[in-house]
Amino acid sequence: MPVFKIQHITKYKYDRPVRESANQIKIFSFNKPGQEILSHEIVITDEPNINKFSDYWSNTVGFFTVSRPHEELIIDSRLIAKTTLQEIDETLSTKDDWQLLADEISTNIILLDLAQKEKIKSQEKIQLILDHITFDACSPLEAAKKYSQFIFENFKYVKGITNVETRVDEILEFRSGVCQDFAHVLLQLLRTIGIPSRYVSGYICPNKNGMRGEGATHAWIDAYIPKLGWIGLDPTNNCFANEHHIQLAVGRDFSDCTPIKGTFKGPANHELMVYVSVGYEDGTVFEDENEVLMNKEESDKAPVIHIQNQQQQ
Repeated sequence: MPVFKIQHITKYKYDRPVRESANQIKIFSFNKPGQEILSHEIVITDEPNINKFSDYWSNTVGFFTVSRPHEELIIDSRLIAKTTLQEIDETLSTKDDWQLLADEISTNIILLDLAQKEKIKSQEKIQLILDHITFDACSPLEAAKKYSQFIFENFKYVKGITNVETRVDEILEFRSGVCQDFAHVLLQLLRTIGIPSRYVSGYICPNKNGMRGEGATHAWIDAYIPKLGWIGLDPTNNCFANEHHIQLAVGRDFSDCTPIKGTFKGPANHELMVYVSVGYEDGTVFEDENEVLMNKEESDKAPVIHIQNQQQQ
């Protein structure tokens, strides 16, 4: 049962004072078996009150506002989590489960929602990938694993060529990206064949064998499998989500799970820095830091509302 210490700092810097910064955070632990939060502290510039509620997907969501003029906004989350590997009995998923899956979808509005594929221009490229595997000759779980493996083997993990607004069509063209992009492609594949799937936001913690994206915010997917429930699949690393994955939020796609997003008023240019540190039990620390230059705004503009967001790596 590993214990991880995770520090996640989001820092926005402005070249002149801004005001009325309203923000939404989804950096609270998702309630699931095998994941226990021992402590969680969040420190925010100006110490605003954080109002919490549970959303449609059962995520814990926090809202806060920094009203006074400020040139820097820092959100510092410090989480200590203990995890336990949840064994998956793959023999429970059989080829006969496709009809059972269809029956469950027909009586569950959330499953029905998560089984609807996105409307994209390059659906024929999705179909070409599906044609590599005769999915209905497999169990639902086997099909999901094979498409996850296809992404791992045929898409390159490259930072910096995509952003939060990159669409599935572009990812299919690049055949490159980061965990957020691979998760979106896998969602489109699985939903096309009728498997309800949801985007998962979280962290991937240090693994002594090495994993892509470790020590950073991370994304993978949950596939709904009859008789097994939600099964996490990480196409970035070709594995089940395991005791090295800390889950924060779920939804249809990244926009439902963004760890931190918000708006502010003022004609300011701003920069975003995201720092994540994950400490392992033996004292090893993995760090990931990304500085992103946000959209430039003309300094003489009248105060307007700007949106600030961050990508998962």
